Amino acid sequence: IDGSGGDVRRNIFLAVKDDIITAIGSAADLPCNDGDVIDDFSHCTILPALVDCSISLSRSPSVDCRVRLSTEEADLAEKASLLDRQIGYCRAHGVLGVADSDAITDLVECYQEGMDPGGITIRTSGRLCRSRHCVSDNSAGCDFLKIAYSGNIEDRNASHPGLNYADLCHILQNRGGQKAVVVANGLRPVEEALEAGCDAIEQGYAMGEDNLRKMAETNVLWIPSVLRAKNALDSAGTGGDVCCRFSHRYVAPGKPIPGAEAFWKKVVAEQLTQLRFARKIGVTTAVGSGAGSVGILHGESVAEEMKLFIKAGYSREEAIRCASENGARFFGMEQLGRLIVGRQATFLIVRGTVQQLPRKLSYLEAVYVDGVRH
Repeated sequence: IDGSGGDVRRNIFLAVKDDIITAIGSAADLPCNDGDVIDDFSHCTILPALVDCSISLSRSPSVDCRVRLSTEEADLAEKASLLDRQIGYCRAHGVLGVADSDAITDLVECYQEGMDPGGITIRTSGRLCRSRHCVSDNSAGCDFLKIAYSGNIEDRNASHPGLNYADLCHILQNRGGQKAVVVANGLRPVEEALEAGCDAIEQGYAMGEDNLRKMAETNVLWIPSVLRAKNALDSAGTGGDVCCRFSHRYVAPGKPIPGAEAFWKKVVAEQLTQLRFARKIGVTTAVGSGAGSVGILHGESVAEEMKLFIKAGYSREEAIRCASENGARFFGMEQLGRLIVGRQATFLIVRGTVQQLPRKLSYLEAVYVDGVRH
């Protein structure tokens, strides 16, 4: 599966020389030169490394508020240790590119000083933009802007001082060429974000078909983050928080919130309907899990978001494109994305068949980074 969204190619070889993919072709035409090393993965599936377009590497997804608070109050060394652990979870599930929405530049530098060759590509936005001054505040060391024009969907009852339309326009007009991802939900907020000239919409709940059509026309990326609402639904039945291992849900004690389960069922269903329509009209979509939010784990949550894309009608090949090529291109991760001749030899090998994806991403046979097996 090369990440283009095209059909699966079977019985093929992939040749690597000097860290670069040099050929992809039928196994029947495999050249046999003296000295060539041939690894047989005929029992496996090859696919591109994955990219999570919405993640917080410095936050713990623990449902225990004491754990989350201690993480926030930790010193630099402790935070760097947590970062290293979260990166390990990502790598273990084939996520080798992430777009982080926290101010972690110092942490990333600390991590990269001792990183091994299996490290991941990290793009950072700096602190989430909540005021018109965030452009100057985030100018140093950030790769893109992330702007909170609406609250996160699972924090619907939280009160945040919001930006107005003039503030949003000011930020986007003074971003200095940086790409801007706007978190926006609802018809009017998304419409205003598009009018102001954003490059991507994250979440986009209840934004409606007209906004999706405009996104298709203007090639604005959509990061739908369906898992955020699905996670809220999973916890709504008891009122407890979910410690999300997805296949085995653990629910903390709590009283049910009247109407919460019905509300989140409706939200999830509406978002899946929007995602289905986006596929139909050609909106470019990308996978962003929201990992680091309560109950959403780093690494494996990408596979869970992919399952929701497939539930909305995407083929496995299309879901993998959304979880690799689309995010890699948007965030300028040149060494990741579609597997083509001339690109860095960074890819995943999964034991099993295509039909077992994305579940089998938890059981990787091998990860190749720049032609080296890890």
